[in-house]
Amino acid sequence: MAKYLVIVESPAKVKTVKKFLGANYEVAASQGHVRDLPRSVLGIDVEHDFEPRYITIRGKGDILANLRKEVKKAEKIYLATDPDREGEAISWHLLAALKLENKKVYRITFNEITKTAVKESLKNAREINMDLVDAQQARRCLDRMVGYKISPVLWAKVKRGLSAGRVQSVALRIICDREEEINAFIPEEYWTLDAHLQIEGEKKPLVAKYYGTTKEKRSIASREEMEALKKELSDVSYLVSSVKTGERIKKAPLPFTTSTLQQEASKVLNFSTQKTMRLAQQLYEGVEIKGSGVTGIISYLRTDSTRVSEEAETAARAFILEKYGETYAAEASQERKSNQKIQDAHEAIRPTDISRTPLDIKESLSRDQFRLYQLIWKRFAASRMAAAQYETTSVKIDAGEHRFTVAASKLKFDGFMSVYTQEDDKEENNTLIRGIAEDSKLSLLALEEKQHFTQPAPHYTEASLVRAMEELGIGRPSTYAPTITTILARRYIVKENKNLYVTELGEVVNNMMREAFPSIVDVNFTATMEALLDGVEEGNVKWKTVVANFYPDLQEAVEKAEKELEEVEIADELADEFCELCGRQMVIKYGPHGRFLACPGFPDCRNTKPYFEKIGVACPKCGKDIVLKKTKKGRKYYGCIDNPDCDFMVWQRPVDEKCDRCGSIMLQKGNKLVCSDEECGFVKDMPKEKAAE
Repeated sequence: MAKYLVIVESPAKVKTVKKFLGANYEVAASQGHVRDLPRSVLGIDVEHDFEPRYITIRGKGDILANLRKEVKKAEKIYLATDPDREGEAISWHLLAALKLENKKVYRITFNEITKTAVKESLKNAREINMDLVDAQQARRCLDRMVGYKISPVLWAKVKRGLSAGRVQSVALRIICDREEEINAFIPEEYWTLDAHLQIEGEKKPLVAKYYGTTKEKRSIASREEMEALKKELSDVSYLVSSVKTGERIKKAPLPFTTSTLQQEASKVLNFSTQKTMRLAQQLYEGVEIKGSGVTGIISYLRTDSTRVSEEAETAARAFILEKYGETYAAEASQERKSNQKIQDAHEAIRPTDISRTPLDIKESLSRDQFRLYQLIWKRFAASRMAAAQYETTSVKIDAGEHRFTVAASKLKFDGFMSVYTQEDDKEENNTLIRGIAEDSKLSLLALEEKQHFTQPAPHYTEASLVRAMEELGIGRPSTYAPTITTILARRYIVKENKNLYVTELGEVVNNMMREAFPSIVDVNFTATMEALLDGVEEGNVKWKTVVANFYPDLQEAVEKAEKELEEVEIADELADEFCELCGRQMVIKYGPHGRFLACPGFPDCRNTKPYFEKIGVACPKCGKDIVLKKTKKGRKYYGCIDNPDCDFMVWQRPVDEKCDRCGSIMLQKGNKLVCSDEECGFVKDMPKEKAAE
C-alpha cells in the first residue's frame, strides 16, 4: 500500500508524476480550486477585520471526499499545486478542506514535470508560504469587492449582465484611450526624396535618401518645398564626402516569459492569448511521446522571469557545441534587467530537454502543439547562442549645400539567427556598396519623390495589449489572457483582423467607470496596487491592511454613484418609426449588442428591428440619410441608410460640410474637420458651436 500521498492540481499530471515516484506514492488531483468565496454574496466580513468566508466550490464535494479517503491511508501528504501565488493558495485551501492540521503535510513545487525536478522537489519539501497565500487572498478580496460592489451599479444604470473588474476595467480604459487618440489624430503631410546615382564602372545604380543640409537634418513638408528642393538639386555635383565601414552585432533574444510568449505566438502563429495558454498548459502537464510515455516538455508557463537554471544552461551549451560548434555558443547567459519586481520563483519558459528537438517529436504532437513547442524551443536555443554580426557601410553624399545618405549591411555571421529570427531580424541584407570611395563623383540619373502622411498609433492587438499591461505593471502573467477573454466575452471590445475595437457598449461602461470610479480605472493606481501585493508576498505588508485601506474609498464611490448616476440610465426613447404589425410608435431598447428598435406592446407584439441613428447628414452619393451602424462584431461606422444599394461608408463621423479644396464630404476628428479624400488632405478647425456639441 502506498505510504505517501501527492496532491497535484490537474488530472493530466497524475499519471506522469506517479510514473516518476513509484509504488510508495499515490498521486491524486484537486482539479484546481476546492474552496472560494460564495457566489451569491460578497463573502467578506467588512465589519470584522475583512475576514473572508470560504465555502466548498459546487461540484467539488466528491473530489474532496475521495481525497479524504486517500489522506486517511497516507503517512505523509505532499501538496504539489502550481509554483505560484495561486498554487500556494490552493494548497492552503486543501489543508483546511481536508483537515490536515494534525497530519505530516509538506509543500513541494517543481518548475517542470520531469523525473529529476519531481524527485528534487521531495528533497526540498517545505511548509506552506503564508506570504504567498496572503498575497493571493488580498488579490481575490480586492477583485471580489470591485466586482460585487460596482457591477450592480452598472446593472441599474445600463443593463443586467454587465461586469466591472479591477484589472479588466483598466484594460478596457487603455483600449478606449487608444481609440480616442486614433479618432482625434490629424494626418500631417511629409515627403521623401531618393536620388538614383551612377557609380563609375558599376552597373547597378546607388539609391541615396535625402537627409537635409550638410549642417542639419531637414524634413520636407509640402509639394512646394519639394519642387523648390528638386530645382536646387538638378544642377549641382554629387560628391561622396564620407565612407565609413564597421561592424554591428545583434544580440540573441531572451527566452520567453508569459507575456513575450503570448505576444510572439500572436504575431507569428496568429494565436489568441487564451489559445497560447491552453496549448502551453498541455505541453507543461505532459503529452504522450512515443517511447517515453506522458512527458512534460516545457517548464512552467506563468512567469515573468528570464532566469534559466544551471542544469538547463549546461545542457543547452553542450547541445549547441555538439550541433553547431563552438563559435555558435554564447559566452555568458543573459537575463532581462528590469526596475519592476520580478516574480523569480521559477524560470523562463523553456523546453525541459533541449535535445528533444521539435522534429524529433512532431508525430506525437497536434499541429498547434508542434508549432508552439517549436517556437519555444527555437527561442530558448537562440537565447543561449552567440550574437549575429553584420558588416556595415555608411555613405554621405553632398550635393551643393544638401546631403544624401546610404546605409547598407551584410550578414557576416548568423549566430543565433541560424535557429531563430523575428520580424525585425528579417531586415534587408544589402550587398555592401562596392566601387565607392571618398571624393568620388557620382552622376545623377533621377530624383524620386514620394508623398506620405503621418499615421496614428495602431489599434491594440491582443499581443500589444499584453505588452502594454506588462509595461504599465497591470496584472500578472496569470491574468493577461483571462482579462482579455472577459472583455471580449462581455462584448466591450471586438476583434477584427487581430485588431481590438471598442463597441458602443464598451464606451458606455468605460465612460461610466471614468466618471464614477476614476481610481479603479486609473493605470497608476492599479499598478501601485500590484506593487502592494508584491509587498504582501515579500512579507513587508499585511494583506488585510491593503484591503482595509481600499474598501472605504470604494464604498464611498459606490454610494455616490448610486445617487448621482441615476440620470445616465438608458431609458426607452421614442423612435420616429411605427410598428408595421400593430401601429404603435416603436422605442429604442438597449441589448447586449447595442441599441435596437422594439414594439412597446411586448409581450402582445414582439416585433423588433435594427436601430440606425440618423446623424443629420446627407449621403454624398445618393442624397439619403447617413446613419450610425455597426459591423457584425460591433465596431461603429457611418454608412448610407440605403445600403446595400448605396455603398457609402466611413469610420469617422461625417459633418454637413464640403471640403473647401476638392468638394468631398468632411469628417470629424477631435476638434478638427478633415477631408474624406485622403489624397486631398485638407484640414481645418471645427466651428466652435460644433466642437461644443
